[in-house]
Amino acid sequence: MFQKRPVNPVRVHHPIPPGSEAPFAEPGLQHGFDAIIAPMVSLAEEGLHHIIRVAFDGTHGAHFQSVLQKTLETLENKGYTVLVMGTNSFVKTSEKLRSHFTQNITDNRSFGYFTEGTIENYFRPHAKHEASISMTDVIAATQTPRFPTFIITFGPGAYWLGEGMFDISYFLDVSREYQQMEHKQGLLNFGFSWNRDDVEKYKISLFVEWPIFETYRKKTLDYIHYYIDMNQPRDPVLTTTHTLRQMILSVAKAPMRVKPFFAPGVWGGQFLKEFADLPENWANCAWSFEPIAPENSIILEYEDKQIELPFLTVMHYEHPSILGERLVKLFGDYFPIRFDYLDTINGSNLSVQVHPKQEYVRNQFNEFMTQQESYYIMEKKGDTTVYLGLTEQCTKERFYEGVQTAQETGVPIQLTDYVNAYAAEKGELYLIPTGTVHASGKGNLVLEISSTTWWFTFKIYDYLRKGLDGKPRPINIDHAFENIDFYKKSAWVEENLIPIPTLLLAQGDNEEYVLGQRDDLLFYVHRVHLHNTWKDNTEDEMVMYNLVEGEQVRIVSCVDESIFVEFSYAESYILPASFGEYKIINLGNKPCKLIKAGVSKAWDVSLLET
Repeated sequence: MFQKRPVNPVRVHHPIPPGSEAPFAEPGLQHGFDAIIAPMVSLAEEGLHHIIRVAFDGTHGAHFQSVLQKTLETLENKGYTVLVMGTNSFVKTSEKLRSHFTQNITDNRSFGYFTEGTIENYFRPHAKHEASISMTDVIAATQTPRFPTFIITFGPGAYWLGEGMFDISYFLDVSREYQQMEHKQGLLNFGFSWNRDDVEKYKISLFVEWPIFETYRKKTLDYIHYYIDMNQPRDPVLTTTHTLRQMILSVAKAPMRVKPFFAPGVWGGQFLKEFADLPENWANCAWSFEPIAPENSIILEYEDKQIELPFLTVMHYEHPSILGERLVKLFGDYFPIRFDYLDTINGSNLSVQVHPKQEYVRNQFNEFMTQQESYYIMEKKGDTTVYLGLTEQCTKERFYEGVQTAQETGVPIQLTDYVNAYAAEKGELYLIPTGTVHASGKGNLVLEISSTTWWFTFKIYDYLRKGLDGKPRPINIDHAFENIDFYKKSAWVEENLIPIPTLLLAQGDNEEYVLGQRDDLLFYVHRVHLHNTWKDNTEDEMVMYNLVEGEQVRIVSCVDESIFVEFSYAESYILPASFGEYKIINLGNKPCKLIKAGVSKAWDVSLLET
């Protein structure tokens, strides 16, 4: 059965100590509000503090109120005085934030410009000073009671606002997936009093909020005492940040699988909805991210308890072990390859689209990496199509006029007058460098193997559809036509973008084929045909696998056979660079096939320096 909540075991042979920094810390993972409050109570009972300063920092969208409410109830019932200060009291007004970030938000419905701002851009110019004065006044006004007084600063940026001057500090964290679910329930962007719609919420998150607060999290976590997983707000999970780092260190040495992230879409199909047992009330499932590193979280298990955290945090601490030396020089702590599914089985065609060139995406949007893609046809239903490149008779002028007129008049175009339509074949790979017009037709389950960026899709033509919100879907004709390679026509596409598999290596009955690799694609795509056992080595570079045919396989370390994972059809695993020599064993009753992907050995362009 497809695992929607894959667990990554923390493989250590000794108990992980909580570290010496966190006050009154218990070892391991602890569930519930009482575990969060207990260190504060112990600190007060110690009797060494007249004033106890507490920070509840964290990610926007985490349920601060539930933690705060339980804390107030417990402390006040024990006779302690508790004073509370929220970071939102020191944040700029919504309109000032819109004005400050106007160059990042832009007036384009889909696209913005990635900010290089920092957390202080959210707060009033003298916020730290104001907070310090407020706290000083409160302390001065506090009578010396029989019990200590707690002063709690809570909300995103709490640790920064109090300049780290806290006796005990917590970081409440949630995944991007959780935030986006909360957006649909009415959560606004941090500091904003209104949003136009969910598209704008995501856009502001992507271009402003996440760059600032995810960078802040990386810089701050090392100074925080406790980490709290708030993805299940009624059952928070607490650990020390020291323990968290030790768990991450362990899981980063073995094969890892992130938690898949599913989403419906206007063109979505029914295969993934049924296969992954998604909610019955979903209209469809269009995407599954596994992994798109910034979007996914990862679940760690230690001593039969689990904690969920952003995969970005794992990459922050352990990217040298995961990526390997060469890839760190190219990408830093950025995970460069992504797998995701596009499901149009019993759905409809994707929009006709193109992805921008590296220079364009950097200059126009301050994006780190351009979107280079490939489509692997994993399943299909009936006669299906992949749209790729332009017809020989297509010209820039005719194509532009055609799609522009369709938008203005509402009269559909005959797409195949401009774009090639190829019969999709199961197991075939279609390469999609930047500048290539493309789309999946209805009836396909596509495994997309790509560089790790996902938002910069310039829609050229979308069949005049409206989105699930009932609004016209954004079309980006001008951006698109700045990036289309008009030389990529039928003959060129067939020679360059629909490669024939070539045998790379054989081990007995088992074989590895090169499916696709080009100088203008940073990734390679291979396929392993597995009858029994295949032996390989990461050679100090991250490798990714997906079981595209067959029942179940095991990947096991040749150095330590106690380190292994077993996974089934359609599941993906990351093998860290440090994993070294390994075996893949077919556990099923019939041959299977695995897609293997990584960064091309020939890719030497450091995107850190672009």
